[in-house]
Amino acid sequence: MNKHKFIQQRRPHWIKFEKFLREASSKSLSKLPADKISTFSQLLREISHDLATIRSRGWGHELISYLNDLAARGHNLFYSAPPTNIAGVYRYLAFEFPRLFRSNIGYFLTACLLFFVPMSVSWCVIQNNPELASRIIPEEYLTRFDQMYGEEGGLNSDNKNQTESDAEAEESEDPDTGSFGDQRAAMAGFYINNNVGIALKCFALGVLLGIGTVYTLLFNGIFLGAVSGYIISQGNGERFLSFVISHGSFELTAIAVAGGAGLMLGNAIIHPGQRTRFQSLQVRGLEAVQIAGGAAAMLVIAAMIEAFWSPADFPNEVKYIVGSGLWLIVFCYLAFAGLQADNRLPRQHSSSISPRKGDPLQ
Repeated sequence: MNKHKFIQQRRPHWIKFEKFLREASSKSLSKLPADKISTFSQLLREISHDLATIRSRGWGHELISYLNDLAARGHNLFYSAPPTNIAGVYRYLAFEFPRLFRSNIGYFLTACLLFFVPMSVSWCVIQNNPELASRIIPEEYLTRFDQMYGEEGGLNSDNKNQTESDAEAEESEDPDTGSFGDQRAAMAGFYINNNVGIALKCFALGVLLGIGTVYTLLFNGIFLGAVSGYIISQGNGERFLSFVISHGSFELTAIAVAGGAGLMLGNAIIHPGQRTRFQSLQVRGLEAVQIAGGAAAMLVIAAMIEAFWSPADFPNEVKYIVGSGLWLIVFCYLAFAGLQADNRLPRQHSSSISPRKGDPLQ
């Protein structure tokens, strides 16, 4: 049988399976009648067999991708249940998110190029030519950075004891100011709102064919690099770097992860394959949302570190050690988390489906 006849004969079964997927997704597979569940299982086995046939005969990457996606969606629907409790959230963050991230790592690497390369360039340029900083950063921001990281700033440990005693006196006079813990909690809320806002832009603007995501990554990379270069050029590098090294591990990585998710959305619209653009956005968009959710969780952690640890009065050497450890933790988490569970947990998306004994894919 040649390719044309095979597709002509099998296409009605593929379309029928797609309808099953839509119906089951709208009201849960468990609520379908027993005969429909049996039909679903049969069609899933047939899809898997068709996928193996097309692969062995080399009948085209697009067709392989289409059937592999059908098999993956059916496999996930048949075996997995949506997480509705703390255990489900833990499973998602500990296993599913890092595995889904690795299966789409190309988008992340592209986002890293768009974010970290402009950051590095603007950092070097502004550090060596600080007079150019005002072309990128508003003057009021430059003044604020000078005050924050300068000799008289709140991050100067030499000034800290005096400022803390002054703050305690002011707090005793003004009960509405709140305790140190209340202030740190308020700052954590601010950082969460700010960081998640940046990541949400990187992700959501991906629907503009990915152009919005590219712009957001480039802009934030250039801006953050310019800020870093300017502060260091003013002789405040020690205070600045010891402050940002810890929370930067989660924060900067999460922005790139969210940017990668946005690029996934754009690619789903530009290259829908054999689906309509809306269908492609539904399928790939679900994975992108899951990746963006993991990035949001990383940003929450970054905000907590930025509010409670980064400004704490510890020696810079300690902060560098802790910060380096956090960067290592982020790398190991994204690179290795969930690997040991790969044989026990179903993949959300993979290049191939490896059926286990008793699976309907056999």
